[in-house]
Amino acid sequence: MRKLAFHEQKLLRRTKFLHYKCDKGHREARVTQRYHIVERDDYKKYNGICLMVQKQVNTIKQMDPRDRCRIEMTDMLLDKLSLVKCEKLSASSFCRRTLATVMTRINMAEHLKEAVTYIEQGHVRVGPEVVTDPAFLVTRNMEDFITWVDSSKIKKKVMEYNDALDDYDAMA
Repeated sequence: MRKLAFHEQKLLRRTKFLHYKCDKGHREARVTQRYHIVERDDYKKYNGICLMVQKQVNTIKQMDPRDRCRIEMTDMLLDKLSLVKCEKLSASSFCRRTLATVMTRINMAEHLKEAVTYIEQGHVRVGPEVVTDPAFLVTRNMEDFITWVDSSKIKKKVMEYNDALDDYDAMA
């Protein structure tokens, strides 16, 4: 490779190849790595939802406080979130509500990667349905209905460890 000219060296000193303005400090990479988001589309979808909510909050704030439409829209939004939280809403807020993250929080799995593996292998169900998507969003009401699939060997091991395994389950 040829030696760079003075002006080329000077340009390269000013250029930071690892920090681009469009990357915003690699936030996407950090969030996807932290929450083990497999598909980039999920992260983009969460960001899109956050952007829509923030735009709606801004338009509501710009309306007259006594306007009937503003009052109705505010009430509908407050049923879901508070206005202060809507401004700070981010993609990681949605990532904290994914099935894998909730499983680690309720101690069904020790690590997030382990929870993702259990979900992808079909060991987990939410209510009556088996879920195989780790990006499945879980509401607060649905948290109580996260359990192991009846035929799961992990469920059998957990019950065996807790001395809760009865004769019928031991045969299966």
